[in-house]
Amino acid sequence: MKLPANRFLAAIRSGQPQIGLWLSLSSAFATEAVAGAGFDWLLIDTEHSPNDLNSVMAQLQVLAAHPVTPIVRPDWNDAVLVKRLLDLGAPGLLFPMIQTPAEAQRAVTATRYPPHGIRGVSGCTRANAFGRMSDYFSRIGEETAVIVQIETRAAIGQALEIGSIDGVDGVFFGPADIAADIGLLGKPADPAVWDLIRPAARRLIEAGIPVGTLVFDPAFAKQLLAEGFSFVACGADAMILSRGADALRNTMKG
Repeated sequence: MKLPANRFLAAIRSGQPQIGLWLSLSSAFATEAVAGAGFDWLLIDTEHSPNDLNSVMAQLQVLAAHPVTPIVRPDWNDAVLVKRLLDLGAPGLLFPMIQTPAEAQRAVTATRYPPHGIRGVSGCTRANAFGRMSDYFSRIGEETAVIVQIETRAAIGQALEIGSIDGVDGVFFGPADIAADIGLLGKPADPAVWDLIRPAARRLIEAGIPVGTLVFDPAFAKQLLAEGFSFVACGADAMILSRGADALRNTMKG
């Protein structure tokens, strides 16, 4: 048995835009409901949701039956947690609140086996089909997506240096936290936020570094893809459920 290629990585490396959806309901059943919708990637969030290792694993098991790439966001840049998520078979990780090139390097190092990193070794995990993948150790480094999330003005100032770290596959801008950092809490779509993000994104794109983000306006998401963003999430399962319920109630109440 061979390690399958990472479709998401292959796509962003070849310039094919990837459309994503956020998953924070922490339910394999809810994830199964959206898995067949045709998104390119689905982000399983553990930073701002009650997901744990068991719920992440259950969602990875569900998504294995669909042609979509799961990316997991750990709650922090923690090497022990990274090891456990990779052993579960996460094809990629989105590291939150990366502030410096050194922090980006630590993220990469946590995903790599020695001598290139510090990931602990287990010969029998879900990730390597319980020891059945003959090429797992030789190929997993190149097939694991390492995405780093920039969420402050200070990090934006070092975006190119952060994205240029060897092993970083993409830079993800977090507009909600960037908005909070510049005094616009709760206003991630404010033009001032995007006046900061866009120039940094352009520099990364010009350097050949894939760039992504999460926005909740599909028209804006399409616009960002047209501007050269490689991977854009355009919604979240919890928001689809809550806003759909609100709309249904409003329709019935007139």
